[in-house]
Amino acid sequence: MKAVTTARLIGRDGSRVNFAGDVDTSITVTVLEPTIVRVTMLRKEGWKLDRTWSLAPDGIEPPFEGRARADLAGFSCPDFTLREDEGRVVITTAALTAVVRLAPFGIDWHEAGSSTAFAQDRPTQAYMVSRKTGQIAHFMARDGAESHHGLGDKAGPYDRTGHRYRLDAVDPCGFDAETSDPLYKIIPFYIVDRQGGPSYGLFYDNLATGEVDFGATIDNYHGLFRSYRADDGDLDYYFIAGPTMRDVVARYTWMTGGQHFPPQWSLGFGITSMSIADAPDADARVTAFIAECRRHAIPCDSFHFGSGYSSIGARRYCFNWNHDKFPDPAATMKRLSDAGMRPVANLKPCLLDDHPKLADAMDKGVLVKDASTGAPAVAQFWDGLGFHLDFTNPAGIAWWRNGLKTTLLDFGIVTAWNDNNEFEIWDEDAICHGFGRPFPQALARPVQAQLMSKLSRETQIAQRPNERPYVISRAGGPGIGRYAQTWSGDNATDWKTLRWNLRQGLGMSLSGLFNIGHDVGGFHGPTPEPELLCRFIEFCALWPRFVMNSWKTTGIVTLPWMYPDRLPQVHEAYALRYRLMPHIYAAMHRAALAHVPPVRPLGMDFPDDARARAEQDSFLLGDGLLVAPVLDRGVTARSVYLPEHPHGWYDFHSGQWFAGGQEITTEAPLGRIPLYAAGGSMIAVSDKLDAIDPRQDMVRSLRVFGHQQPAASVAELYDDDGVTPDWDRGAGRLLSVTLTTDAQNLSQLSVTSAGHYRPPYGQVRIEAIGGQLATDPDAEQWLTRPAAGG
Repeated sequence: MKAVTTARLIGRDGSRVNFAGDVDTSITVTVLEPTIVRVTMLRKEGWKLDRTWSLAPDGIEPPFEGRARADLAGFSCPDFTLREDEGRVVITTAALTAVVRLAPFGIDWHEAGSSTAFAQDRPTQAYMVSRKTGQIAHFMARDGAESHHGLGDKAGPYDRTGHRYRLDAVDPCGFDAETSDPLYKIIPFYIVDRQGGPSYGLFYDNLATGEVDFGATIDNYHGLFRSYRADDGDLDYYFIAGPTMRDVVARYTWMTGGQHFPPQWSLGFGITSMSIADAPDADARVTAFIAECRRHAIPCDSFHFGSGYSSIGARRYCFNWNHDKFPDPAATMKRLSDAGMRPVANLKPCLLDDHPKLADAMDKGVLVKDASTGAPAVAQFWDGLGFHLDFTNPAGIAWWRNGLKTTLLDFGIVTAWNDNNEFEIWDEDAICHGFGRPFPQALARPVQAQLMSKLSRETQIAQRPNERPYVISRAGGPGIGRYAQTWSGDNATDWKTLRWNLRQGLGMSLSGLFNIGHDVGGFHGPTPEPELLCRFIEFCALWPRFVMNSWKTTGIVTLPWMYPDRLPQVHEAYALRYRLMPHIYAAMHRAALAHVPPVRPLGMDFPDDARARAEQDSFLLGDGLLVAPVLDRGVTARSVYLPEHPHGWYDFHSGQWFAGGQEITTEAPLGRIPLYAAGGSMIAVSDKLDAIDPRQDMVRSLRVFGHQQPAASVAELYDDDGVTPDWDRGAGRLLSVTLTTDAQNLSQLSVTSAGHYRPPYGQVRIEAIGGQLATDPDAEQWLTRPAAGG
């Protein structure tokens, strides 16, 4: 590669400031928001890929064809000042100043009015471009006190500093959650967190393979630095200023389209096992599973069919039903639906070389092609060689939509679980149709998973227009959260996975992936021992996705009741999940409206607490709830750091109060996960523990954890029918509850209400913990106190 070392100001064009760089490059700095500035560097040939599928600012959904890179719709594009002074060009918004150094070329970033940069390109050769290959690179100076977070579903520590990560997507079944790289998604977004200074983020809108280095490379000629490299494509990045990590995450998530709001039933427990659908008596096993759930009193709101339902012999074929296993698929779906379990089907976007529908797909030209031959590009897949559907081809979209509707949705399946969609086509000549403007597959593999999920969502909406869609996708890129739930993938069954899945999940949450979780009990490896299964259930029960998914070489299915002597502890964990469902649902609602991750690291809410910022073995669930799962074998107590908080923390189970800013040791017997509520928080809970059904949710309680000094705090309670697509247009009900405490330590509740929905529970029972509580007379319309001693 060659370094771009000098630039010359061309001038301003509206929101854009244009420069001419050496090595035949053009550089543009575009002010999109007071805190978001875009930097592009193009070769003289212009864009390698002039469209993006990652951006959807202000909810402006891109069409299947993609959004033009030049399109600024959705951004406010505020005014800014521009001046040239002593070899520098200074661009200043209301919140941010970009100082462009012309020689050597680079950009320093300042808070408005500050003479000290809080982020800088490295002063030596910060930008590079290859004239012989498609490679590009960007280097920034790194402060040794900074921490780095994000990049999606990456293994390893929550703080990525000192590590190098590959931007790529593969199918790493049974991956090591500490060391494996890459995993399933390509999300080139990270956050730099700075103790005592503003946090900021970098989003590189390039989906080619590459790497991000957070200080693994040390080079004496350049000082401390971090780098982004792409094997192909364009340098098109967004600098997102904070000042807090919460601000950066919200702005990035807003810019990439936000987070979908899932139907409530999808937050209940779900189960899948390849072994059930692989079995020759699969239909009978599904029926037996329904009966076993009832017999063992395990709530289950969805059943996810592994791909074995589509088998012919030992191989699997999308849009095929094995009628020996499932003689009447529609009847099977009805049995599940009647039992309160929504049916979900695994679906893979690759047609094996003997697929019954392959000739039709080839005739219609709907597969990713090899540009050198014009034939479909061959890829290694499950059970043999295959060919991937091309979701950038209108004919491919129509073909897949028809198969999804007629083969699955019409039989009663509610949605596709889009799996194995990493599009591992390693043929360098693989080319996408590109809606009539072909581009190399290597430029944007995750776009295929993105469009597959978009299509699943739209097909489901057409099938059931009165319900919110539920889509699952294992792969994807920036913005996949606006369509689909995802998860940490095919994790291993071992104790190590528990700890590292937590850290992996925190990185996902900071990358705009909010509706996430982990395979309960581990997907691959040995059958979980009783203690490990219980701890897995406790841990996974407090993430948005709660699905038990397994494939074991022994054929033994991981099930909640597989150890009868541990069933009481399993019941405790399930009961806690369903009891907290109002809190979880409100957190998902806030995620969709305000771009706040439901699961998040402690440092996001307590940025001034250095110990909280470094914590990676506990997490926050919604507002005010700290979760400290047990992550080690044979442990019945664990230490928990409680962040500095003026109102302290309450043990959610016992009500005992603790001052913040200290580490405590808490008892954690099997079945009971340590859980702490912040003073001043209000946690909504339900008495309905057997299923997700808003129509039957008759009792609602609000646990009010008292302030320790005069203060006011607010909580939001959200309800709707669980499926309404008009949730953001008043079809639900949002209660905003304010807890006010005076100098005499007397607390009072008041409430405002918005929306048309009237839940069946009618009133809210108040459980005051740690303070004297009196309600506002107006609040009596919706609040009642339990009877004395209740």
